[in-house]
Amino acid sequence: MMRPILTITGSDSTGGSGVQADIKTISELGGYALSAITSITVQTTLGIQQFYDIPATIVERQIDAVMNDFQPEVVKVGLIRRRDTLDVVVEALRKYRPRHVVLDAVVLSSRGDTLISHDMQEAIRNELLPLCTLVVKKDEGSMHGLANRYASAVAVFLSQGAKPDEAKSKAKAYINTQVARAADLQGRSSELYNEFLDAVTEHHRKASDVRFYADLLNVSSRYLAQVTRRISGKAPKTIIDDYLTHEIERQLKSTDHTVQETAYLFGFSSQAHFTKFFKKQKGISPTAFRKQK
Repeated sequence: MMRPILTITGSDSTGGSGVQADIKTISELGGYALSAITSITVQTTLGIQQFYDIPATIVERQIDAVMNDFQPEVVKVGLIRRRDTLDVVVEALRKYRPRHVVLDAVVLSSRGDTLISHDMQEAIRNELLPLCTLVVKKDEGSMHGLANRYASAVAVFLSQGAKPDEAKSKAKAYINTQVARAADLQGRSSELYNEFLDAVTEHHRKASDVRFYADLLNVSSRYLAQVTRRISGKAPKTIIDDYLTHEIERQLKSTDHTVQETAYLFGFSSQAHFTKFFKKQKGISPTAFRKQK
């Protein structure tokens, strides 16, 4: 028999954490996932761009509907960003008195984004914490979503009759099997970064616009910038210009092409434009650079 488990948390559009990961974990382990969503995030695997916090009255109605219809004995609580939302969650837990409440203390994302204010942290500690059976530690996996899935796994095992220590032990074992899978999902950033470098190598003579490369790779310019900054610490435009400059230097040193010919070879509209770009990059004109030994 599948035990119903209510998760009260935010939505993660990448599926790596939040309600999406809760539903996946609870289902994998034989539970029946119910949900009340507190926030919607706009995010990628590289970080969160925006929050939309669901009004507290809607959160309250979600919880009431689920509790009245299914009467879950285990509730898992994750992201709560608003004080009025915390109030309705606390009131619901006091009203319905589930047997177990598992708190995934969400303060920072795995990328270091601050998710809730200091005041909210204090309010959760003072008002929600005393109602909880277990609080999840932040070291239950630093990769995106692992701590979240650990808490969900604990909730499932508690619903199946395990004692708290046994539930934690089983959840640890489950998480250990997820680490390799989670690592695979992180690989897209490295893959995209390498594809970007290959594209710059191939197209640098005709294109120096970030949008060109983003369109070529079928991603947004903003996402491409997140990837390059995370891996190399550089913006895409910097990488493009650095590579272009390196190739120009090689041409100036190894060929007899005039400066004007070199400018046109690398797609510049004029020698003046080419010279201005090179001086900005190197602090010296192409002609003066060529004269250096």
